[in-house]
Amino acid sequence: MTETPAKPAAKKTAKKTATKTTTATKTTTAAKKAPAKKTAAATPAAAKKTAAKKAPAKAPAKKAAPARKPESRVAMVRRARRINRELAELYPYAHPELDFGNPFELLVATVLSAQTTDLRVNQTTPRLFAVCPTPEDMAAIPPEQLEELIRPTGFFRAKAKSLIGLSTALRDRFGGEVPGRLEDLVTLPGVGRKTANVVLGNAFGVPGITVDTHFGRLARRFGWTTAQDAEKVEADVAEIFPKSEWTMLSHRVVFHGRRVCHSRKPACGACPIAPLCPSYGEGETDPEKAKKLLKYELGGQPGQRLKPPSDYPGQPALPLAAS
Repeated sequence: MTETPAKPAAKKTAKKTATKTTTATKTTTAAKKAPAKKTAAATPAAAKKTAAKKAPAKAPAKKAAPARKPESRVAMVRRARRINRELAELYPYAHPELDFGNPFELLVATVLSAQTTDLRVNQTTPRLFAVCPTPEDMAAIPPEQLEELIRPTGFFRAKAKSLIGLSTALRDRFGGEVPGRLEDLVTLPGVGRKTANVVLGNAFGVPGITVDTHFGRLARRFGWTTAQDAEKVEADVAEIFPKSEWTMLSHRVVFHGRRVCHSRKPACGACPIAPLCPSYGEGETDPEKAKKLLKYELGGQPGQRLKPPSDYPGQPALPLAAS
């Protein structure tokens, strides 16, 4: 009977012990969680620091080119004509870069020059003209034989078809002679305005503007036109220059496009007409680096013609077997 009151005391002691244990557990759990919060809080900051270390330094922004003042029509025409005069001084020997001895050879060579270089045409035509010196000969040659003769120029099947077609037309409609009128030339298979203007300007002395890929590119860079269509470019440029200048202007601009003002990387730093060009800076402006981009006689390399004019200052091109 004397031990009965001890039970409540034992219960109280057990409760106290349980409370202490629970408090200790909570404290331990809280202590464990606290550093985790710190670590979680520190992680983004650490990540930012790491990212900041790894991120490459931003390159300084390029300064925008100063805006050009709007140019009046009169000012553009004056600048264009000055460019022509300076190109005439730079290329007094400018000429068609296709080898030819008569209008028929020039017509054939110009048709062959599509989608290839004048050099490759000049390396191909000696053998071709040895076999087919006249329209009558070319009209009668088997297509397969003609294709083999002109194969180095590419697209030889389509070109052979055009050559046989135009030769047949010359034989049947023009007495075996190349006509000297634009309206007649463009009726021949494979002959457009560009080819017709080349033939008229260089075989007949009839002024014409030859808009090939080089001429069109430079006409746009010089600010003479914004047109992409060849006939529109021709019309725009024809309004700027006197008719007497058209043929030689074409040669000078094409010469400059092939030697200095290249499509992908123009040699701006070595261009004598850079001060007159609104597109200066599209290419390499460092003079020494630009000088290495010059081609043909300006770069100390052979030209495109195997038989260049006597006043050409560069070296003649090599025949196909030796190149």
